[in-house]
Amino acid sequence: MTLTSTVLNASDPNGCAFPWALVDVETSGLTARRDRVLSIAVVTLGSDGRQTGEFTTLLNPGCDPGPVHVHGLTAELLRDAPTFDQVADRIGAMLRGHVMVAHNAQFDYDFLAHEFARARAHLPVSRRLCTLALNRRVDPPTADLRLGTLAAHYGVAQKKAHDALDDTHVLAGILRASLREAARLDLPLPLVSCPPRQDPRFTPKPPKTPCAFRNPGRLAPGGSLRQGMKITVTGDTRTARAELVARAVAAGLNVTGSVSRYTSVLVTNDPASASAKARRARAEGTPLLDEQTFLGLLGDVRPGIPLDAGAPVAVRAGSPVPRPAGSLPEIRAPRHGGSASHGRLAGRRVLVLGGLHQDAADARARVVDLGGAAAVNLSASVTDAVLLTGGERDRRMPRITSLQLPVHPAEWLTAPTAAAPPARTREVAASPRVLPRGGVIDLPGAGSTAEGWSVSATWAQRTGCEIDVVAFTVDSDEQVSRDEDFVFYGAPESPDGAVRLLSDGPTEQTIVVDLAALPPAARKVVVVAAIDGGTVFGDIGPVHITLGAGADTTRLAQATLDAATTERTLILAELYRRGPLWRFRAVGQGYDHDLAAVARGYGVDIAE
Repeated sequence: MTLTSTVLNASDPNGCAFPWALVDVETSGLTARRDRVLSIAVVTLGSDGRQTGEFTTLLNPGCDPGPVHVHGLTAELLRDAPTFDQVADRIGAMLRGHVMVAHNAQFDYDFLAHEFARARAHLPVSRRLCTLALNRRVDPPTADLRLGTLAAHYGVAQKKAHDALDDTHVLAGILRASLREAARLDLPLPLVSCPPRQDPRFTPKPPKTPCAFRNPGRLAPGGSLRQGMKITVTGDTRTARAELVARAVAAGLNVTGSVSRYTSVLVTNDPASASAKARRARAEGTPLLDEQTFLGLLGDVRPGIPLDAGAPVAVRAGSPVPRPAGSLPEIRAPRHGGSASHGRLAGRRVLVLGGLHQDAADARARVVDLGGAAAVNLSASVTDAVLLTGGERDRRMPRITSLQLPVHPAEWLTAPTAAAPPARTREVAASPRVLPRGGVIDLPGAGSTAEGWSVSATWAQRTGCEIDVVAFTVDSDEQVSRDEDFVFYGAPESPDGAVRLLSDGPTEQTIVVDLAALPPAARKVVVVAAIDGGTVFGDIGPVHITLGAGADTTRLAQATLDAATTERTLILAELYRRGPLWRFRAVGQGYDHDLAAVARGYGVDIAE
């Protein structure tokens, strides 16, 4: 099968021409550090769009193949297949010098990175392109962004879903059509630079077992240790640190890497220590014990209260950093699409250009008040543009003009009437609900999906700065139970696989949360964006967030969040437990603190 496309021609003026390596893997599960690749297909294209290679094989994973009802690959079928290390060199040769392409590319990339690491081989991928992220930018009129849905929309034949080779051929057709749309809209490609295979996060690690007991509070003077107490150790110890921690964990204590106001006791042989942990303990009034006393108390640790005993603990209204006066109350979202589903801008997606930051933020808020959705970037779903002062000089204006989109002055948002939105063919049953800042919705059903809930953040392209999206899984005290509950670029997955970070491109990142896999102590997952360097969110502009049941499924809710001017960190959203339900809240609360300060506030041990 030869795959060609004019949009992949090397002379393409939009810079879409690269040598591509299209990849699809079928796996025994969803967690790359634990599960294995069962089959793989790679199709390579030259920069002129012509197919230059193709390889596919089943693989013997040496483990249970997992959900056979999904991929159809039984243990008997895989028994005589090669192992990954036997084909790693051939796969590596096909990937070398190409941009890797996949649908939900980080998933495939992470699985390949782990498989190459196990094979003691090098993964020669320096850049990747995710067709899911690309289509989030394009925003085609489809009910979701699944591979099969996009194939039907773009007219690509799909013969056998979950067959690696057929999925790769389908991916090629979707890539060609998506690149064509990106060129039409003048959208930059969301190319992602990939870390080297030697990155320590690709070393398989056993998951850590979280503490199974509630925190009973601080150690009383002369009292006994109780299961669930948060214990932190600082400084030199006569007992090997690993042994000391192992004994404490075995006794039912919760050993953490940092000190917070919820720490029960700090173990130190130097009460006058100048370490960050000791200074914080003294400031918080945390009890201090020397090693010998602590070891003596370990012999008689009193029973604690299991996390799953009794009713769930209510979520507190606390925050990792002081919230300014008048912080946002919960705003219940309407049941139907839009914050005012019958407003005169219902069904419209409006891009605001120009103006001072506050003026633009007010205009976007007005769009939402009128029942519309505020856009951050130009995409196929944008129906109108509003020009504030200087908006005519925006680099997107020539493209908006060529697309013949309606362009309005600022006064259009205060006019009493408006014409019907342009006719658009959208194959969706209902638009995602537009949430205002502080808006809250209940997650449907039991609050869990097989693929997890996805919170995606998108912002306008800027140069000279990077934005990192991170997540904190916190307990009822608004504290992480362990440092690994802080998910970020350097540690993109929690030990239990419940929270994952997907780096979809330079202007979009996604946090995926499997609520069913969260530890019993978890009461909230907080999604935060932080800027590296001297840039502030006032320079970036709005951040658009969406909530979906899975990375590529129907979006349930969306919100456009405007920080003020000086913030360096922005709490985007929260998934939190309220009684038996889980809720989603669009927060949009900014702080001048950097990410390290926010992380310390949530109890993460950040080196000074």
